[in-house]
Amino acid sequence: MKMDAKGLTLVEIILVVMIMGVLAAMTVPNLLGRGKQAKVSAAHTDIDANLSMALDLYELDMGTYPSAEEGLSALVQKPGDGAAAMIWNGPYLKRSHLPEDPWGNKYVYVFPGTHNSEGYDLYSLGPDGQVSDDDIGNWKNEETGETETF
Repeated sequence: MKMDAKGLTLVEIILVVMIMGVLAAMTVPNLLGRGKQAKVSAAHTDIDANLSMALDLYELDMGTYPSAEEGLSALVQKPGDGAAAMIWNGPYLKRSHLPEDPWGNKYVYVFPGTHNSEGYDLYSLGPDGQVSDDDIGNWKNEETGETETF
């Protein structure tokens, strides 16, 4: 008697499920770490490129960086007084609102900076939203010369 089995046996199904489980066990841990890495990278990009460029353009027009009191909102809001309002060429950001860091917090701007005494400090408070070791700033580590994540 000839058997034309067109389906999979139970052993074959179990084998396929086991192979899929092994593959998932190998790839899922690698993918989970990428989310945090992507957020850190996005914060660095905002700090080192987007916001820094906008602050530099503001400084070129106005002659100085925004004060700590004005903060980053000076990049999107025209000053009220006559002389400053005449030379302000903003908004200096494409969007009319300030970006938030990847964790939904406001970027912190300090001028004059404590780490960059001749410029400004710009940083994200990181995932915990508080000053801690996971913060991402625009100053260089004096030992490595790289932008510091503290």
